[in-house]
Amino acid sequence: MAETMNPIHPREALREPGAAAPDLPVCDHYAGVEVRMRKSLELQAELGPVFDITLDNEDGAPVGAEIEQAHLIAELLGSPANRFGRVGVRLLAVDHPRFADVASIVLKATRAPAYLMLPKPDGLADLQQAADTVDALGGAAVPLQALVETHGALAEVAALAAHPRVESLSFGLMDFVSAHRGAIPQRAMGVAGQFEHPLVLRAKLEIAAACHRFAKVPSHCVVTELKDLRALAEAAHKASRTLGYTRMWSIHPAQIRPIVEAFAPTAAEVDEAVAIIRAAQAAAWAPIRHRDTLHDRASYRYYWQVLQRAERTSFQGGPQLPAELRMAWFGLS
Repeated sequence: MAETMNPIHPREALREPGAAAPDLPVCDHYAGVEVRMRKSLELQAELGPVFDITLDNEDGAPVGAEIEQAHLIAELLGSPANRFGRVGVRLLAVDHPRFADVASIVLKATRAPAYLMLPKPDGLADLQQAADTVDALGGAAVPLQALVETHGALAEVAALAAHPRVESLSFGLMDFVSAHRGAIPQRAMGVAGQFEHPLVLRAKLEIAAACHRFAKVPSHCVVTELKDLRALAEAAHKASRTLGYTRMWSIHPAQIRPIVEAFAPTAAEVDEAVAIIRAAQAAAWAPIRHRDTLHDRASYRYYWQVLQRAERTSFQGGPQLPAELRMAWFGLS
């Protein structure tokens, strides 16, 4: 009977205290060469906005051609190929002499970037300088993301996560390892070593913890073994299920689908979440007993997050929640 009497929507019943983390796709795909940038946009149109694209004006740009790269990126941002508006840009480091020039070109695109990634800040002062420059150039409405890949950034990671202009922090594995001047072995840049070396693991955990504390999105680092998709899937599973990351970088189109699938809840998890949320809604969000386990609004929030994650990770034309629940809970058919 309760289900037919305008049940309270989960978003209303399960409001969390404090701010909610930004609702970002679970995969962030990087591309810096023109042909790969265009192919990435084509793939996003095919699969849907289950992944973001970051057009790279830092490591992806030829040295000395950063301005030309910025104009190309601005063109792609404003093109019909940017179908979903989920295309961001990695800028130059804030101490680069062309930082402001590149930011200005990108911000003048006919469609604004979804976000701007700030590489190599050495701490809060660098982040604030970059934010001030971006805002002065007219980019105050564009969210900022930042890479934690220096000793200074890791030392001030909580302050970076707390910054009001920042929506996500990413771990820059390769620069972080290199910053140790050989004290961390090269193996730690690989898919196995990066989950074993204590200094690398410490950095990953501190970034994730800081992001969750301040309701920001922690984004896991790259896997450089491009053809080892099994290892990539294992890394993505560890990042999401063990280290608390809710987003991960891709550096090859073949990595996108395994990352999204690893960060998606399993069919069994979705089925359980549906059953619990429907029962909770029918009980007007009072405590219920499900399979001899007590649930109340504390656990309901968890299961509602499972369903939100399932919706975010549904490939275009792929398996989704039942149509009536998508309409009722997410306003989608």
